[in-house]
Amino acid sequence: MQPRISIKRRPGGNGNNQVTMQSMNPQVQSLHHPSSHHEEDYNLRDTSPQLGERWPNGGRGWMSGGERSTSTYDLVEQMFYLYVRVVKAKNLSTNSLTSSCDPYVEVRLGNYKGRTKHIEKKSNPEWNQVYAFSKDQIQSSVLEVIVKDKETVGRDDYIGRVAFDLNEVPTRVPPDSPLAPQWYRLDDRRGDGKVRGDIMLAVWNGTQADEAFSDAWHSDAATVYGEGVFNIRSKVYVSPKLWYLRVNVIEAQDVISSDRNRRPEVFIKAQMGSQVLGTKVCPTTTPIWNEDLVFVAAEPFEEQLTITMEDRVHGSKDEVLGKIILPLTLFEKRLDHRPVQSRWFNLEKYGFGMMEGDRRNEVKFSSKIHMRICLEGGYHVLDESTLYASDHRPTARQLWKQPIGMLEVGILGAQKLLPMKMNNSRGSTDAYCVAKYGQKWIRTRTILDTFGPKWNEQYTWEVYDPCTVITLGVFDNCHLGGAGEKEKEKAPRDSRIGKVRIRLSTLEANRIYTNSYPLLVLHQHGVKKMGELQLAIRFTTLSLANLVYIYGQPLLPKMHYLSPLTVNQVENLRYQAMNIVATRLGRAEPPLRKEVVEYMLDVDSHMWSMRRSKANFFRIMSLFSSVITTGKWFNQVCNWKNPVTSVLVHVLFFILILYPELILPTIFLYMFLIGLWNYRFRPRNPTHMDTKLSWAEGANIDELDEEFDTFPTSKPHDVVRMRYDRLRSVAGRIQTVVGDIATQGERFHSLLSWRDTRATSLFIVFSLCSAVILYATPPRVVALAAGLYFLRHPKFRSKMPSVPSNFFKRLPAQTDSML
Repeated sequence: MQPRISIKRRPGGNGNNQVTMQSMNPQVQSLHHPSSHHEEDYNLRDTSPQLGERWPNGGRGWMSGGERSTSTYDLVEQMFYLYVRVVKAKNLSTNSLTSSCDPYVEVRLGNYKGRTKHIEKKSNPEWNQVYAFSKDQIQSSVLEVIVKDKETVGRDDYIGRVAFDLNEVPTRVPPDSPLAPQWYRLDDRRGDGKVRGDIMLAVWNGTQADEAFSDAWHSDAATVYGEGVFNIRSKVYVSPKLWYLRVNVIEAQDVISSDRNRRPEVFIKAQMGSQVLGTKVCPTTTPIWNEDLVFVAAEPFEEQLTITMEDRVHGSKDEVLGKIILPLTLFEKRLDHRPVQSRWFNLEKYGFGMMEGDRRNEVKFSSKIHMRICLEGGYHVLDESTLYASDHRPTARQLWKQPIGMLEVGILGAQKLLPMKMNNSRGSTDAYCVAKYGQKWIRTRTILDTFGPKWNEQYTWEVYDPCTVITLGVFDNCHLGGAGEKEKEKAPRDSRIGKVRIRLSTLEANRIYTNSYPLLVLHQHGVKKMGELQLAIRFTTLSLANLVYIYGQPLLPKMHYLSPLTVNQVENLRYQAMNIVATRLGRAEPPLRKEVVEYMLDVDSHMWSMRRSKANFFRIMSLFSSVITTGKWFNQVCNWKNPVTSVLVHVLFFILILYPELILPTIFLYMFLIGLWNYRFRPRNPTHMDTKLSWAEGANIDELDEEFDTFPTSKPHDVVRMRYDRLRSVAGRIQTVVGDIATQGERFHSLLSWRDTRATSLFIVFSLCSAVILYATPPRVVALAAGLYFLRHPKFRSKMPSVPSNFFKRLPAQTDSML
């Protein structure tokens, strides 16, 4: 028996677009549950989905001449739907008792039932609603469209119906013209031919390539309404346009403190929304700061800039001397580093208990502040981690260059998802996928109650820089029930199922990648595979010359180098930008919730953890592994572990000594040959989350518990003390290594610093003798002697340290001056 989904109005609402889908069949509950005893596989897998390129008509977006446009729909599997568009009705019969009509439409197809909102007291209503029924779940051959009259008490009154034989429904294949709706007569329930009105409908068979797909109410997805509208269909979002607001506080005049006997200690505090910055304290009546305060502002500019002049009376009390509120639309937009005209602003006297007459007198004499304020359009406002940036363009559109390619992503579906919540005493998952690249966010529709959702939705992005990353995340929808304002504050957060990052520069051009990516989440008890995400990705380049040209350009816009921001400023501004993006996307309909945006933007990437520290340490060690391997090999050559290799090295060494002009060509030829040899072993698949590289499998329980602790900590004192002692132990070892590196550098510097007069004297005498010898001796002889010395046979080697090593270790360092 097929699952039955009912789309019906929720009681207690205002009747405006209030629709829910709920399971009507208990057999829906018996979905496949992944076995918890299988061995975890964290690797990337190749898949072979039936992509749309095998569709009879190639999907949608095909232009004349066989050329494919940028809106093709060939990276997903073909899915068939029965579409029903309910437009409007006319001449509906009214209730004999109330002489009015509150009509709504009910669309029935087998076990599925869709219902529109009801429109009060209108016999000519308009709905303009589309329903999509998956052909895989249809078991009926008749479609019924029933119009009913909403009753407040008792059963709803039956007005009329229209029935369609599914065998006679036409099929529309994009890019055909949309099917025009038609008027149909509403027949009486008894079928006696009595006309009860007319309804305008359009019924056709189509695929997800149809333009009505994204706006339709789906039988396999949910649409939830409470007091607000929470539509869980697929949606495309655009991040707000972010600007840097630079406030250059230059100076102030006519500063008068309330205490005439005390010299004021003045500072400026600037606030825009939740962002508050301040200058240093200047103890004078004519203070000069010349400090830059940088904020993040988003279009449309809803917030205002508040400038306050305050006097530091004592450590815990500040007195407000003046205040001014400025709209952001007042300021100039700067696209380069040219200077902006400064202005003087009159501060309004601020204080409690001022009479209106006193306020008018204060306008004649007020403190003035000299500022230079502008909106910076030449910067890229970073709202995501610098390591996974998806965009590097400046804010001002005038500075954008032409795109160099297109990125097409087909979100096919997910497999083997784990249950994320309990529903009727059993595990359940209502999954949806979110993708973010550049300013464009997309969200797929929510698939109800399944561990293997099939989305088959395709999206396209313009690419301006190949060295960028697209991020995709899968979440469990925990907001399927309507909630009022009080319930929303306590509503659960959408659970994280996993995340995938793909760097575009690792993709071959014009190749379709079809892979299943593991969805990994790190919990307090370790890393866990939550399922797999199936994607189809294609990166299409528009011009190879432009693509190669990009690699020689700066990563960020010019303003980042002409007038750079400090590291602390960048990190603080990124945090503010993330909050603004999360707030704006959370106000969209349907909302993209804050926890989703923060997870996609890596809001906690700056937090310290023992696991990340270990992972970064071993990453550094792996970088030096090749140098260590080369040193070991050279040591084996010098010790004649393999005589044949040592003899060949000697031959190569003599050739390079005799022909020194071949040294650099030999090095580059060697790298060329290594590159050609490694081509056979090149990566064939995109990158994915690596648990071993992340040190997720080797982290113990206490380290993971520390990583997921709140900030500030919420753990007991004894646990914090133990972790603090452990951190001191690890930091002590790091401190020792850093100190050793600093000591070696200071010893090298002390060769000529005369800190040790005898050592410096010996070194400068050695330097003079070396200069004379090297001047009189041909370079080839010097290189030959040095090479033979390092390659000498072990019989001529001593186990004692060499003289230069002994001399260097005896040099002084600044460790003697440290406490």
